[in-house]
Parts: sequence; structure tokens; C-alpha cells
Amino acid sequence: MQLSNEEEDYNLSLSKFESMLKTNKVLFFDSEEFEEIILHYLDMGKAALAKKALKLALEQHPKSTGLKLVQVEMLVYDDKLELAEKLLNELYAIEPTNEEIYIQKANICSKRDQHEKAVELLQTALKYTDDYADVYNLIGMEYLFMDNLELAKESFIKCLEEDLEDQSALYNVVYCFEFLDQNQEAITYLNKYIDKNPYSEIAWHQLGRLHYGVKEYENAIRAFDYATLIDDEFLGAFMEKAKAFERLKKYEKAIESYSRTIELDDATSYALLRMGKCYERLGNKALALKYFNQTVHEDPLLDKGWIAITDFYVRQKNYQKALFYVNKALAIDNQNRLYWKRFATINKQMNFFEEAEFGYRKAVEFGDTELDTWLFWVDILQFLGEFESAIQTLLQASEYFPEENEVEYRLAGLYFMLTDNTKAKFHLSNALRLNFDNYILLEDLFPVVWAKKMVQNYIAKHKKK
Repeated sequence: MQLSNEEEDYNLSLSKFESMLKTNKVLFFDSEEFEEIILHYLDMGKAALAKKALKLALEQHPKSTGLKLVQVEMLVYDDKLELAEKLLNELYAIEPTNEEIYIQKANICSKRDQHEKAVELLQTALKYTDDYADVYNLIGMEYLFMDNLELAKESFIKCLEEDLEDQSALYNVVYCFEFLDQNQEAITYLNKYIDKNPYSEIAWHQLGRLHYGVKEYENAIRAFDYATLIDDEFLGAFMEKAKAFERLKKYEKAIESYSRTIELDDATSYALLRMGKCYERLGNKALALKYFNQTVHEDPLLDKGWIAITDFYVRQKNYQKALFYVNKALAIDNQNRLYWKRFATINKQMNFFEEAEFGYRKAVEFGDTELDTWLFWVDILQFLGEFESAIQTLLQASEYFPEENEVEYRLAGLYFMLTDNTKAKFHLSNALRLNFDNYILLEDLFPVVWAKKMVQNYIAKHKKK
């Protein structure tokens, strides 16, 4: 690839400057060359070299406004705002129509959280600038700082009207639309943008994301296809396309797209995990397990990988292996209620009731308030003969499910087991009122209670009502 004359001159200036630093010979550069050299080092994060270049530049061009503005930029970068402001005021007295002065003043205001004042200064800069896109972009950023997403969106749209190729403005426009929950409006805007700039892979990718967000998966795939046609190494577009194929249950095509992401870059644990899930849904258990294992090999700290293997073995009813892998996941995230529920369920299947009880208890402790979790936990406590604990757990559950017949029947049964007939009848009455036909729960869970004539009579009496 041939370099343009400008690029050649730029590279020559840089190598000439670095050669000067090594030999200590003082060479002459014009002020624009110095500006480019200084800004290059700032962009590279080499502040010391930028300062050295600025010092030499000001010695050679002490009256250059451009260099003094670069000096202001460096002072702002170093948070020396008062010095920067003083220098800007001096420059303003000389060149009151220089837009860069207003931009830098706005930058200082922004640093001081004076965003409205920054916008005013940038509006003034618009009167003098030739680079409208840059100023509109800066105005948009100030509105973002103020959480005024509607005005930010308008500014980024104006920026793109001036410069269709400004990718950061394009991302920011979409961000504003999404934040404002205006997905359909964003789709309309991007379609108009693409009419003007049909070879923007970023626009096609963002359009695909938006279609995916509103569950228009076919349209999403079409947009991602265009993005990957324009840039056949667009990893993000291939990844998003794979997810859309998954949603449509087109698992072979999803695998193709995930595979492409692995060809383009190092295998990501996410892509490997999704490929495993796709193979499992296609019924290819061997390949599913292969990719799940590759997932945890690639990222041993990815708990979702260990959980995928856990769920795989649960479906195979291989609870011994499932228990091994769920413990791996819990070693990474031991506050995940879903993992604890899996741990409890697996242990219950293996008749390890004390471990299962512990698992359900931890699941609830970490925020699981699903009815079945409470009921599984209580039934195990009852099986272990811990009636008092079971009652306390049910009373806790009744705070979440105050009108749940399954809770009331269990409370009735447990109170009868403890011969607290008054409380037992109270809860049995509630249960029969809520769902009379479910009284067979007593027969299933509390056969000793069910056999009592008093209980049979109570149910029969309730039936007559």
C-alpha cells in the first residue's frame, strides 16, 4: 500500500524529530509540523515527549497561536485549568474569531462540570468554524453529560449530516435512541442513513442490533449479512448473526457464524459455549460436550461453562457428574441462587437430603423466592423430621404467597404432626377454602395425619358447606 504525500511528510517529520533528540542537534520545523508531532505524542500517551516537543516549538515559534492552543490543550490535560484559562484570554484578545479558543474554553467548563456554559461556548464556535461536525459532536457530548439525551441525539444527527463517516457520532446517535426507548425511530433513522451511506458496515451492524432488540430476527440477519459483506472480518456482526439464528432455531447456521468468529480471532468462551448449546439442541451430545469442555478449558473461571456441563449431565440423569460440575460453578460464584437450586435438586435426586436441604436454604438466602423452591425445601425438612424448622420456613414463604393452598395444606399437616390441633385446623380451613380439591396433598405428604378420623371428619364437614 502506497503512502500519500501527506503521510510521508508526517512520518519524515517524526523520524527527523526523534533523530534530533538522539543527536542533540537543533533542527528547524515549521509550526504545523510541531503541532502534528506534539499531538501524535499526546495521542500515544507519551506526555513527556509531547512536552519536550512543545518547549522546542515555542522556542522556534514564540508567536504561533496554533502552538499556544496546543499548549492550552496540554495544560487542560494536566488539570492546570487556571493557567490554561489565562493563556486563552490572552489569545482571545489577539484572535477573537478563532473557533479553537471557544472549544478549549468549553473544554475547561466541561472539566468544571459547567456543561451548559460549555454548550454556549460551543454554539459560539459554530459561528467561526469550518469543521461543523466536530463542534456538533462536542455539543452532543456535553448534552450527554447533562443527561439530556434528546438534545444530544439532535446534535449527533447534525454532526452526521456534516460528516457521514463519523463513526463515534453514529454510535452515539444509536445509544441515545436506545436510551430513550425509541428503537423503531432508530431503525427508521438508520435506514435513511444507509440510503446515503450504503457501505457503512457500522450502520448495518447497528441496524441489525436494533432489529434483534425488537425480536425481528430475519431483518436482523439481513442487516448483519450486509455488514459482513462489506467487511468479511467483522467479528461482532458474525457473533450477533449467530445469536439471531439461534433465536430462529436455525442451529446449523448459528454454528457456522460462531465458527467464523473463531476463525477471525482466538476462540472466545462465549462462542464455544453457544456452539455447545446449539449442538445439544441438534441432538449431537458428543459435540455438545466437546464444546462445553472447550469452553471451560478456554476460561476456567466462566461459571456458565460449568453450569452448561452440569445441565447436560442432569438431562442425561448422570447426577454424580452433574454434582461434580455444579460444585465447580459454585466455587466461582457461591452466591448464585440458581446454582444453589441446581445443587439442591441434584442432591435430592441422589437421596442426599441433608445436602439438598442446605442447597435450598442457600438458594433462598441468596434471593430465590420461587414457590417450588420453598416447597422442595420444606418437604425435605419434613422428611428429615425437622417439623419446627419446616413450619418456620412455610411461615416465611407465606409472606411471599399469602393465599397459596400448597403452603396452607403443609402448615396444617405439620401442626397436626405436632398435635397443635387449633393451628392445624386454622390452616386446613384456609387450604380447603383456597382449593378444596387439593386436599389429597395431605394424603400424599402426611399419611399419618390423613388417617386421623378427626381430619377426615373436618374435610367432610367442609365439603358440605
